[in-house]
Formats: sequence, structure tokens, C-alpha cells
Amino acid sequence: MTTEPRWKRARGWADLRGRREGGLAFLLMRLTGIGLVIYLFLHLYVLRLLAQGPEAWDAFIVTAKSPLFLMLDGILILGLLYHALNGVRVTLLGLGIGVPLQARLFWGVMALTLLLTGVAVYAIFALTG
Repeated sequence: MTTEPRWKRARGWADLRGRREGGLAFLLMRLTGIGLVIYLFLHLYVLRLLAQGPEAWDAFIVTAKSPLFLMLDGILILGLLYHALNGVRVTLLGLGIGVPLQARLFWGVMALTLLLTGVAVYAIFALTG
């Protein structure tokens, strides 16, 4: 049994030293999962504006069209796409499909995530331009 405090042992889940693609994929999956849960609570908090009437909602929409908010939407899309696509990769690996190619699948997920995020961010800024 180790004598280190619990918080020092908990730091290890984010330590990438000595890990390969699978460790990085696992860390990113955790981070995006935490981020999506935080977003869910923020989303529910914002939806309460609907109960406060049209004025409160219209004021939020003005804020939501600001470049900073649109960039946050891009970060949300990045996290959502990575979490979903890596989930498909993990499911395939769990079924025994593509196990020898798991590193290539990870980099494919990363490339597809970045490509689709780029398209989405371009569309967001083009539509709100």
C-alpha cells in the first residue's frame, strides 16, 4: 500500500509519460466526457431563460452570436466529435475489429475530428457572418 495522499495518486490518470496512443485516447475521452457533462449543465442553465420571457432569451441570442461564443461552440463541436468517433473506435476494438490497427484508428479518429470540426467552424462563422 502506498503512503502518498489520495490527491497525488489521482494525478496519475492524466500522466502521459510512457503511454502510447491508447493512453492518449483514454485521457482525451475522459476530458471530453467531463467537458460534455459540464456543457449539459450549462445548457440546462441557459434554457431557464426561456421561462423568463422573450426579452431574456433575445438578450442571450445577441451574446450567443458573439465571436467568443461562436469559438466556444467550435470547441464544443471538437469535443463532441472526438468523444463520439473515439467511442465508435473503442466499440470496434471491444468487438475485436481492427485491434492490430488500433494506433492507426486513433490517428484516423483525430484526423476526421479535426477535419469535421474545421468544416463546422467554417460553417458557423459563415452563417453568422
